[in-house]
Amino acid sequence: MDDNLTAILYKVNDLRLENRPIPEPKDDEVLLEMHCVGICGSDVHYLVRGAIGDFVVKEPMIMGHEASGVVKKLGKNVTNLKPGDRVAIEPGVPCRKCDFCKGGKYNLCPDIIFCATPPCHGNLARYYTHAADFCFKLPDHVSMEEGALLEPLSVGVHACRQANVTLGSTILVTGAGPIGLVSVIAAKAMGASKVIITDMVPYRLELAKSIGADGVLLIEKNDSEKALVEKVTSAFGGSPTVCIECSGAESCIRLSILAVKSGGTIVLVGLGPPEVKVPLVNACTREVEIKGVFRYANDYPLALELVASGKVDVKKLITHNYKLEETLQAYETAKTGQGNPVKVMIHCNKGK
Repeated sequence: MDDNLTAILYKVNDLRLENRPIPEPKDDEVLLEMHCVGICGSDVHYLVRGAIGDFVVKEPMIMGHEASGVVKKLGKNVTNLKPGDRVAIEPGVPCRKCDFCKGGKYNLCPDIIFCATPPCHGNLARYYTHAADFCFKLPDHVSMEEGALLEPLSVGVHACRQANVTLGSTILVTGAGPIGLVSVIAAKAMGASKVIITDMVPYRLELAKSIGADGVLLIEKNDSEKALVEKVTSAFGGSPTVCIECSGAESCIRLSILAVKSGGTIVLVGLGPPEVKVPLVNACTREVEIKGVFRYANDYPLALELVASGKVDVKKLITHNYKLEETLQAYETAKTGQGNPVKVMIHCNKGK
């Protein structure tokens, strides 16, 4: 056990594979032999820009946060897991002591340690240590790939819970990237009667239909705002009760506000420019509720139940697979979009 090949981002467009020492688990941690690590849009953003908002890569950072692994060694206080357990890794470990943590919103903890968010290291390596209580044992019939996909699925689950999605909800999802797609999956599983998703890329809309979207709207560059609102209301036969905005684009935020039903809810999942121009008076006079979405809290168990029960199929999101040794090629695929990637999965175990 001396091979700990690790993917490290040194600076913009400088990603390297290096052998690092195998870490020892602390008292409340487990040592994991990593299995699957998905590439997220935020990972690519750090690669090409070196920062997301106030999170700036100032020192070499290990990449990866959408992950699953196998328990190899226990810290002395760990009782919930045993060696050999296959687990999904919730990548954010909060302080557990602040008001946010005690109130159940630990995703807002100011001292959270979140994988591959500067200055915290991620888990794209052969071996990695993590807090045992943020590792979720996978049933035998749930694959390691599905375990890694619980991370983006939890974002979709959290977005739907923020929007109070329930039986009969009608939902517009803007942006058919991975998070838009998992939002469709989560919304349908939570009882939405009609989910329609928008995008400018036809193949993503085709995938959306295959994973449960009731309808798709192809957005053209020359569509006017008024025309887009009319497209949405025509597709729904009225106005949707919920809009889940997953693109971060100002135009889509505006569309969500203008298209949602009066008294409805918008959740903003996609992160775009730090400031945007929106029709705020329109939202206020129609009592449109606007909520933010930041990661997730207490959503992993529900996401795991959705997958384990067979209610949702996330495996269709995986379009490309690479070995850990091929990490640089994997990131190139995710960065360039060559081959129409949706979810790129890296397999860290030897012999995959």
